[in-house]
Amino acid sequence: MRNEGHEGHEERTFAALPPAHGKGFAQTWWGRAWLTALEDGAMDAEQVRAGRRLARAGSVGAVTVRPGRVTAVVRGRDRTPHRADVLLDTLSDAQWDRFLDLTVERAGHMAALLDREMPPHLVEDADAAGVHLLPGLGDLEAECDCGAWDHCGHTAAVCYQVARLLDQDPFVLLLLRGRAEGVLLDALQARGADTPGASASAAPRAEGVDAAEAYAAGDILPALPGAPALPPEPGVPPALDTDTPPPPAVEPAALEFLAARTAAAAHLSLAEALREPAGRSAGAEPLSVGQDAVRLAAGDVGSRPGAHGLTAAAGRLAAGSGRSREQLASAVRAWRLGGPAALSVLEEEWAVDSNVLARARAALEAAWEDDERPALRARANRWTVVDEACQLRLGRDGRWWPYRKEGGRWMPAGDAADDPATALATARPEGGEEPSPTEASS
Repeated sequence: MRNEGHEGHEERTFAALPPAHGKGFAQTWWGRAWLTALEDGAMDAEQVRAGRRLARAGSVGAVTVRPGRVTAVVRGRDRTPHRADVLLDTLSDAQWDRFLDLTVERAGHMAALLDREMPPHLVEDADAAGVHLLPGLGDLEAECDCGAWDHCGHTAAVCYQVARLLDQDPFVLLLLRGRAEGVLLDALQARGADTPGASASAAPRAEGVDAAEAYAAGDILPALPGAPALPPEPGVPPALDTDTPPPPAVEPAALEFLAARTAAAAHLSLAEALREPAGRSAGAEPLSVGQDAVRLAAGDVGSRPGAHGLTAAAGRLAAGSGRSREQLASAVRAWRLGGPAALSVLEEEWAVDSNVLARARAALEAAWEDDERPALRARANRWTVVDEACQLRLGRDGRWWPYRKEGGRWMPAGDAADDPATALATARPEGGEEPSPTEASS
């Protein structure tokens, strides 16, 4: 998700980002290229590592980006604030002219920028024209009020934070090189309109609009009408608790429950249809009886004002699915986090084949620095943290699910994550409280 900054004509300020879990900071190739310039150009590798730790801990405040300079206040390990600046040379007017020319020459370049992408061929074309967008060795200069003459932990932390911003929006790099997003887009549109070849004497064109041109112009077209508003809650079915006795074999409470769940399912379907991106695939496998019982119970309609029947139906749903009430409650908790996939992780322990196990071990190895990696005890698709009431479970889709021991039972602790470090951070209690030795080892 894009981090919205407060924009001036040639300055943007981004709110402080939360702590970064996992090993990598940059996900895009241009974000990694930015970090390579820092890591290869800094004189003291230990200062770079210190900066990475500060950035990971959330010690970097709001980041201000302007032409040639990035500024942020960074709190060191002793919590003392330091103003840290990272400097990068801006491009000359002639270089910007060459960049604009080569961008409008290929519609794909403009379309990629509007989609907040920086394709390698755009950077390669710019390099060939003498316009170096990404920093190279020694290009990132440092200034910090701690007195360091080269990159210190504070300026390195700013660089790591900038890599996260670049992942979200490559226009941050272009602003740092000297041009704000609005100025660039205006110039690109003006040059596109002035491009030779649109005269009346040109060869006749087929009817319609070129797809690349239409995509590139999407940023200046009027917005589409908004989607219809989603009702705040599903509709409440009518109450069936009347003075008229029900027909034989008809239970009003169970009927109210089913009607309420049908309304909730319709509300969910509408929400998924309106969601961006477009929600679940229409080709989902049909649910088993046990899964459908959990789906019904997960609606929790009995907890909402005006709704009825879950308390009366819970025993039947539990018995019909072969679960106790406690097991049904655990299954409902998992379902609300991730549907059938999360339920499978809760209730099924499966042997991991050799290829999947190798990938899982590689992910666990890469998720933490050597001095931060927890001790894990493995069994099947479950990895339990030694001396902690926390566990990681590997789903069949390759995602990691956080689990926490509560009242002697392993319970799902949050959403799945693509990397084990993020999942484990979710499983660990707020504030890092240690579990009792009995609970952690049971």
